[in-house]
Amino acid sequence: MSVVTLDLARIRAVAGAVVDPEIPVLTIADLGVLRDVRVSDGAVEVDITPTYSGCPAMNVIAFEVEAALAAAGFPGARVRLVLSPAWTTDWMTQAGRDALRGYGIAPPAARAGRRALFGADDDTPCPRCGSLATEKLSEFGSTACKALWRCTACREPFDQFKCL
Repeated sequence: MSVVTLDLARIRAVAGAVVDPEIPVLTIADLGVLRDVRVSDGAVEVDITPTYSGCPAMNVIAFEVEAALAAAGFPGARVRLVLSPAWTTDWMTQAGRDALRGYGIAPPAARAGRRALFGADDDTPCPRCGSLATEKLSEFGSTACKALWRCTACREPFDQFKCL
């Protein structure tokens, strides 16, 4: 492997380890927000894609990526917001889905479908007890990328990360 290849792998690992400020159990790699890393004209460039356009966490994520890379010996990194193609929950890793569930947030379905575009919900199991006896209370939960649900079995409310 060349030095550039090794540096790119290290850059990706450092940037990818930055956590989502809204859901601190998720890294941006597990969330699928980290899109690309490259070295261009001697400068590190990192592409990130928001889960929603206008996501307020993106500025914090960009700053944290720059800070993490500077601390790892890559000062002056540039973070670019990439809107196309739009982010999809299909980019989330299984580890990220498992982390959400462990944190008490129902992960999105494994594959986004056209039904999600029309607000049709698949069965959403409770992340606490696993019951499918759940109901949506609100299209929006603690953040725009989550909906608020309630389990009628254990009676606990929970967020579900929306499928897009």
